[in-house]
Amino acid sequence: MSESDRSERFLEALAGQEDLTTGGAAPSRLKSRIYSAMLDQMAETEPLASVTESKQCGGQLCIFEEIMERAPVGDTAKRWNYCAVCHARVLGERVENAPIYWPGCPYAQFQNR
Repeated sequence: MSESDRSERFLEALAGQEDLTTGGAAPSRLKSRIYSAMLDQMAETEPLASVTESKQCGGQLCIFEEIMERAPVGDTAKRWNYCAVCHARVLGERVENAPIYWPGCPYAQFQNR
């Protein structure tokens, strides 16, 4: 199992756990912040998988990753953390039930809908 698979399973398990104090799922803002912190840390310690590799492994790409996956750019550009500059990250970290509806966007998936 690759490092990205382990990280993804950890995030899914963490996001799916119920908050015992309120009886509900974790707030979407918390899920977004945890995801951002983990992605930032992974990007600092090792190269991220390219968007092409992610797609070949069955990963769903956001709209920006889809564009870069098809773009005639080098491998370094395809390994960049696109979430670092995406407004969905900002909304997801600061607004509960943020209006993010893009397919493949992890921040949209974290929203409590």
